[in-house]
This record gives sequence, C-alpha cells and structure tokens, in this order.
Amino acid sequence: MKTTILRRAALAGVALSALLATAACGGDDTGGMTHGTGSSSAAGASPSAGATFNDADVMFAQMMIPHHQQAVTMADLAPTRASDTELKDLAARIKAAQDPEITTMKGWLTAWGKPTDLPSDHSMPGMTSGMPGMMSEQQMKNLAAANGAAFDKMFAELMIAHHNGAIDMAKAEQADGSNPEAKALAARIASDQATEVQTLRKILDRL
Repeated sequence: MKTTILRRAALAGVALSALLATAACGGDDTGGMTHGTGSSSAAGASPSAGATFNDADVMFAQMMIPHHQQAVTMADLAPTRASDTELKDLAARIKAAQDPEITTMKGWLTAWGKPTDLPSDHSMPGMTSGMPGMMSEQQMKNLAAANGAAFDKMFAELMIAHHNGAIDMAKAEQADGSNPEAKALAARIASDQATEVQTLRKILDRL
C-alpha cells in the first residue's frame, strides 16, 4: 500500500513538472515573437535611431531634403515638356533615386529627434549661407514655361548647377559628419550625381 501511494505521488509530481515546463515554453515562444516583431518594426521605422550623429549630419539631411525636392520638381516637368529622349530618361532616373532618399533622410531626422524642416538660420561647415545649386523661384518659373529644345537646354544647364551644389554638400558631410549611414548616402550622392553631370554635359553638347 505504501509503495503504491509513493508511486502515485511520484507520477503526479512528474506530470505536474511536465505541465509547468510546457506552460513556460509556451510563454517564452509568445514573448519571443512579440519582442521580435517589435524590434523588427522599430528597426524598419528608424534604422539610424541607435547610431551616433552630430550637427553636420543633421544639417546635411535638413538641407539635402529640400534640395532633392526641388530636383524632383524639375524632373517632374520633363515628361510633358522635354523633347530629348535621353534627357527624359535621365529625369526619370533622378526622380526614382531622390524620392526614396528624401524619405530616408526624413526618417533619420525623426529618429534623431530633430525637425525635418530646415531652420531659417541654417549654415553648413565649410559653406556660405544658403544651399548651393538651388534654383530661384524665377528660374523654376522659366523652366516650367519652356518646351521642346528650349526646355531641354535650360533643364540640362540648371540641373548641372543643381547637382554640383549637391555634390559640394555631400563632400562636406563626408568630411564633417559622424553618422555612418549619412556619410554613406553622401558618398553615393556625390558619385551618382557626378556621373549624371557628365551625361547632362554630353546632352548639352549635341543640343
């Protein structure tokens, strides 16, 4: 009798231990999935949230956003106003490259707790006030009013100046910034837009 009671108690203890272990495993799985989803979502929303940054990184993003936005506005005019096929294709590539970069830089600034709008008293290390290569309001109106070969020539000339300004800003970020992702983007902008300037100059030569 005593042996039977002890055996039943032992079996009950084993069953209870197994039940507790199963519950614990289930809790870990659920918690792990929730944590993983949260981590993945946070990483996607703010890829540079945990990275270091300095004032040059912030100013680079704040300045390059409106600079890119103006280039996209210029590129948006090409499909209905340009006559040169190569220039139309280049304008489409400019828009396709710079639209996502605008989104990326806005994400950085949000993650860093900085405004996405450029402060009125902006300046950048190594530069005079203002953004290099930006078109005036009158220049943008003139471009929007042009068509055909006149548009092609004006677009190429203005975009060369615009790109050269972006290259200067990118080089300043490479020299003075500290955020690895911002410096990598600056390097890509400098390289890609230098190539596009060469293409625009070739287009100008044959117009």
